[in-house]
Amino acid sequence: MARDIQTNELLALKEIAEMLNKTNELNPMLNDVLKKLLEVTGFTTGWIFLIDDRQGSSCAASQNLPQALTTGNYALMKGEECACIESYRQNKLDRAVNIIECKRIQYAIMNDFGDTEGITHHATVPLQSGQERFGLLNVATAGKERFSADELDLLQAVALQIGTAINRIRLYQAKEQSAILYAKLGDVIQQFNSIMDAEQFPVKAVEIIGDTFDWPQVSLFISKNSKLTLRSQYKDKQVDNRWRSHAIEHEGLISEAFHDDRLVIDSYQGIVSSDLLAEVGIPPFSSAAAIPLRARNHPIGVLLVSSPKPRQFECYNADFMHSIADHFSLSLENMRIYEQRSDLALMEERNRMARDLHDSVIQKVFSLSFLAKGAETVLAGKEPIVQQSLQEISQVSQEVLKEMRALIWQLRPAGLENGLLPALRQYGQSMDLIIFEQAEGVKELPRAIEESFWRIGQEALNNVRKHSGTNVAYLRLAIASNGASLEISDRGKGFSVENGHNKLTLGMMSMRERAEALGGELTVTSGIGLATTIKVFIPVQVIEEKCDGEKEKE
Repeated sequence: MARDIQTNELLALKEIAEMLNKTNELNPMLNDVLKKLLEVTGFTTGWIFLIDDRQGSSCAASQNLPQALTTGNYALMKGEECACIESYRQNKLDRAVNIIECKRIQYAIMNDFGDTEGITHHATVPLQSGQERFGLLNVATAGKERFSADELDLLQAVALQIGTAINRIRLYQAKEQSAILYAKLGDVIQQFNSIMDAEQFPVKAVEIIGDTFDWPQVSLFISKNSKLTLRSQYKDKQVDNRWRSHAIEHEGLISEAFHDDRLVIDSYQGIVSSDLLAEVGIPPFSSAAAIPLRARNHPIGVLLVSSPKPRQFECYNADFMHSIADHFSLSLENMRIYEQRSDLALMEERNRMARDLHDSVIQKVFSLSFLAKGAETVLAGKEPIVQQSLQEISQVSQEVLKEMRALIWQLRPAGLENGLLPALRQYGQSMDLIIFEQAEGVKELPRAIEESFWRIGQEALNNVRKHSGTNVAYLRLAIASNGASLEISDRGKGFSVENGHNKLTLGMMSMRERAEALGGELTVTSGIGLATTIKVFIPVQVIEEKCDGEKEKE
């Protein structure tokens, strides 16, 4: 008799194992195996709870439940008010438990929910695979209050098979979901690469990310002068590119991601809102992920994705989230390098044209003017008509020389070949400014930095003339082994930096973008009635490495 029982058990396990390996659909598989289990064991009723620390418990499969447990759209099978789930949560279940008095049945009897069909107790078996736990298998039979050791052993074996199958299916689903996500990431990368305008990239990129992954809110924060500035935002299927900033020390998970250089994923009970984030337009959320952005091994900002739905981002692994950030940073950096190379090529072409104009056209016009003046002297008083024509030639030549010099100034400022500070001094003096200059260091600046300093200095001196209320400006150029800095200051009426920080002028944005395009940083210090100083620092080594790399390619 004992051998017959063992044989039946082996046959039951074989049939269940074959069924478990036929599909990768979890819920249909659980219902099919539960039905087969009841057939081969003689139990009358069964149900399976899947239990997740994040999503709670759910009745994933059931067979032949009594009327009392199906009333109200299976209301009593929802929630966690049950001794078996409580024991599971407390890690008190590690194998099949003989008898558990069913609280759900008791509640149904007390409230007269319907016929319980004689079921009062059930056996419970944890579903697990190795260290992974998935939920509970419960079986019951009308009038049965105790299961035999053989029956419990069989349930334990079946539960192990089910746990192994659940683990297999979830691994398969995770790989399938990962493949889908990385396929979408490939689409995102292609769309990133199709954006040719670096200025528009932050705006279009957040829209691409939000649309592709169906994330309701995507916000890009860029580090600016020890603050995180909201550069662009995607919400309600719309994009916003207004600049807003506040101190990073007070930004919660955004500050944590930026300072610690790590992915931060948070979920909250209900909807939360930060006053500081609300000030820059971040809507309230129940879940969020802050992904740090890096370029050249330095933190440059944070990509914040958020949602009013709870636990929306906990299913994404860290590698995937960092991949989004890495490709975002790489695309942005590639665009900056491309624009920098284009600027360098344009600057080189301007310099070539300026040299050609100076060496050929200006020299020939000057010679023409000189010859006309000489002929005019020789013919003085002899040929009035010819003399008048020569005078006109000489005058037109002088005008052409003046226009050509102005054109060369635009192509390459006169005096820049003699040094940055002399060129800026000459430019300031042309606007009736009194310029005091100071230089530290003798290392020659790379051409890209010199050009950037020149354009930033021009804009800063223009601001001194227009807004400072003074005609005196101070220039300080410091060149060290690690970088170069240029300071332009005045002792005028000053302005409130804080009040004007969110209203960046086109000139100020242009200065900052020129500095950041070369890996540098621009800071502004001022105050009402105080001196104003604009300081730009650009690391020389980064530019030299890029230039050396270009030479090696050539």
